Amino acid sequence: MRLPEHGLAEAVALAAALPDLEVVGSEIVRLPKPHAGHLFGTGKMEELGARLQELEIELVLVDGPVTPVQQRNLEKEWKVKLLDRTGLILEIFADRARTREGVLQVELAALSYQRTRLVRAWTHLERQRGGLGFVGGPGETQIEADRRAIDEQMVRIRRQLAKVVKTRELHRASRRKVPFPIVALVGYTNAGKSTLFNKVTGADVLAKDMLFATLDPTMRGVTLASGRKVILSDTVGFISELPHQLVAAFRATLEEVLEADLILHVRDISHPQSDAQAADVEDILDKLKVDDDVPFIEVWNKLDLLSEENHAATALQAERRDDVCAISALTGEGFEALLLEIEQRLGEERLNEELHLPFADGRRHAWLHAENVVRDEAQSKEGWVLQVEWTASQKGRFNAL
Repeated sequence: MRLPEHGLAEAVALAAALPDLEVVGSEIVRLPKPHAGHLFGTGKMEELGARLQELEIELVLVDGPVTPVQQRNLEKEWKVKLLDRTGLILEIFADRARTREGVLQVELAALSYQRTRLVRAWTHLERQRGGLGFVGGPGETQIEADRRAIDEQMVRIRRQLAKVVKTRELHRASRRKVPFPIVALVGYTNAGKSTLFNKVTGADVLAKDMLFATLDPTMRGVTLASGRKVILSDTVGFISELPHQLVAAFRATLEEVLEADLILHVRDISHPQSDAQAADVEDILDKLKVDDDVPFIEVWNKLDLLSEENHAATALQAERRDDVCAISALTGEGFEALLLEIEQRLGEERLNEELHLPFADGRRHAWLHAENVVRDEAQSKEGWVLQVEWTASQKGRFNAL
């Protein structure tokens, strides 16, 4: 269960993530039943309005859904700009996106959100535009024209995104030819994924104690202690009640997780709501339809922030579980055990090779298919030409036949 005070702390952290924004106050307002027209009851709305006017507030953030009608009425009553949780997260994403794909995805999500805001959001949208008399109607209303303009812009962005996604898919295809497994980092925002990524890869991805420090996916090659190479992927942080527009828009970016051979779920184990955050991450992974067969390791991060007693208890609890590694991405504690666990979970390294078998060698040909290592097959005048992907032990067994 997520406690209200922790929800408020996260909301304040979200607000602080916007540049040039000073948070002058925050509080929990308990609503027995949200008012359909202006969210709060009349008395509470007047009380809040007086305080906002006294403090000369220009922007009010509501950590939850606000309907277009409620937003319009509150802005009119309080004479301020108002953003709900979805609007705030979109603002943060718009500020942080750096790559072409990230910018397009944020723009698409913002347009999808804005389209819903057109419904009775502004009275001028009810005006009709003049139309030709013989078409059978007085013409389209302004709201219809604005919605159509947004739809056309969304179509254009989707076309541009399709090109970017196609390029990303080409990159994925080229990576598949090189037998390097992909290890994807996922986790709640500010869980320490980028710090862990930097520590393992030696990269310099932005890692700050702030929400959504990293938006665009980053990939780096890593050589494990055995000499085996893997690709580590850092993804955007998740958050509770992530706007569905963003889940849909960032699906292309998050598809790196769908391609992963191993998923590391990084958790801030020092956070009082760590379990609730983990549940939110798992919910989003379910929405992305991540395959249940993909190996999964929980990485309990930020051991350095725990008290000495809790540190020992958490480390002991992690040791008793096969699917957990306790670490500190900041100090490097637990890194060797984590890298060893990654190596073990990935199993044996797979090799891509081409084999030439004569037609008379039917027994070994059948063995290859029984082991499901054949990726492509053709025939020459002399026999079969096979593209195989197998482990060193499978290759040894084949040679012994």
